[in-house]
Amino acid sequence: MFDILQKDKNSRARAGVIHTSHGTVETPSYAIVGTHAEVRAISPRELLDAKTQLVIANTYHLWRTLGEKLDLFEGLHERMKLPDTVIMTDSGGFQVFSFGFGREHGVGKVLGGEKKKASDNLTRITEEGVFFTNEEGEHFLGPKLSMEIQKKLGADIIFAFDECTSPEHDYAYQKEALGRTHRWANVCLKSHEIPFSYSRELENGKARDEQMLYGIVQGGMFEDLRKESAKYIGALPFDGFGIGGSFGEKKMGEVLGWVIPYLPEEKPRHLLGIGKIEDLFLGVENGIDTFDCVIPTREARHGGAWTAKGRIDLKKNKFKDDGEVIENGCGCETCTAGITRHQLREMYKLKDLRAGTSVTIHNVYFFNTLMGRIREAIQNGNFLEFKDRFLSQMR
Repeated sequence: MFDILQKDKNSRARAGVIHTSHGTVETPSYAIVGTHAEVRAISPRELLDAKTQLVIANTYHLWRTLGEKLDLFEGLHERMKLPDTVIMTDSGGFQVFSFGFGREHGVGKVLGGEKKKASDNLTRITEEGVFFTNEEGEHFLGPKLSMEIQKKLGADIIFAFDECTSPEHDYAYQKEALGRTHRWANVCLKSHEIPFSYSRELENGKARDEQMLYGIVQGGMFEDLRKESAKYIGALPFDGFGIGGSFGEKKMGEVLGWVIPYLPEEKPRHLLGIGKIEDLFLGVENGIDTFDCVIPTREARHGGAWTAKGRIDLKKNKFKDDGEVIENGCGCETCTAGITRHQLREMYKLKDLRAGTSVTIHNVYFFNTLMGRIREAIQNGNFLEFKDRFLSQMR
């Protein structure tokens, strides 16, 4: 269940609340990535103290890691020690891209991003689903199995299985893949056992149903395909919607402008795998409610810390004598403890794991706090002014 509390008068931004069986999420919000049912480098207590409301785990990787043990899996909330935190799982659709075309051509989902070394394509896409290849052979994942896995994982919010395409796929292939995504969406709906009436009853402020199922809009950077997908997926009885697939650099706002008008206003919208500061403001302005990205955690393990002025690399020599905390005035556990940039740089040099932990705590707190300030700005009627003011200090 999703309640919209406040809409911005000058954009599509809105503040709301998602109700689930394990708690609520105030939106807009950032989902912190816990790929293998664990947010790396920090404890559940540190994660919650950093104001985390929402976590996303990875269906494909958990399926491959757990294997036959999946049938005995205790559930994500118990495994992650987060009994009252909302957890999402993706469908495995992104791995169709990352192990397939993305791996083969060394590209990411955003056109113009950094190229990686090309390697073997490890996927074989069929009408029924996708075969993934590893050292043990081929393993099949399709829409029905994705639903079964996600049910066993026990997330509050799950996604339909889709084909995430590359920004370098041409129109003909994007259209072909879009048809598969739409057909798979219907399989997911039929395989998902929870009734799809959207008016969910609440009990003690929590939704009674265990899982919400989101459909995914695809179509690449082609306006007619994006609109076709948004109309089709938006008309199906999903509980919410994800916008996935590929984006052109600096064209994300245009793509969202094509899609959002065709998605039901009363249901939540999630932007998959996107989480830079500029993209958060752009997404919220265009009506996105939740985001997920590895930026806060992955970059922290490699020296990247985020501040109101942008990203800094704590491994750089310029911080060798810097006695300031990561960000003055920050309320995170790392900054309030007085751990300096110099100290963190020395930890990274010594390969001290405490560096990754300390900066992960800061980054998670930073992004969660930023989303809180965005919510406040929407509720106060000054979202666009806050956006301009915040982004201007980064330039």
